[in-house]
Amino acid sequence: MNIDNSVALYQANANVPKAEKSLDKEMLKAQTDQFEAIILKQLLDVSMKDENTLFGKDPGDKIYNSMYRDEISKIGAGSFGLSQILFDYLSEGR
Repeated sequence: MNIDNSVALYQANANVPKAEKSLDKEMLKAQTDQFEAIILKQLLDVSMKDENTLFGKDPGDKIYNSMYRDEISKIGAGSFGLSQILFDYLSEGR
C-alpha cells in the first residue's frame, strides 16, 4: 500500500464520529512513529558497525548488537521529526 492509497483510506473516514477520528489519528501517529523507528534502525546499523578486531568475538555479538540498536531506534522514534512530518502530511489528506 502506498502513501496515496493510505491518504485515500484516511479521507474515506471523514464521516466517522469524532471519538473514532481521534483513535484513527492515534493509530496513524503510532504507525508513523514505527516507520521512523525503521529508518533510525537502518541508520544505526550503518553507523554503528562493529569492525574492531582487537578483541575476540562472542557467538551472539551480532544478535545482541542488533537488538540493542533496535531498542534504541524504538525509544528515539518520534523525536527526530520525520514521524511528525509524515503524520501532518497524511492527516491533512493531500
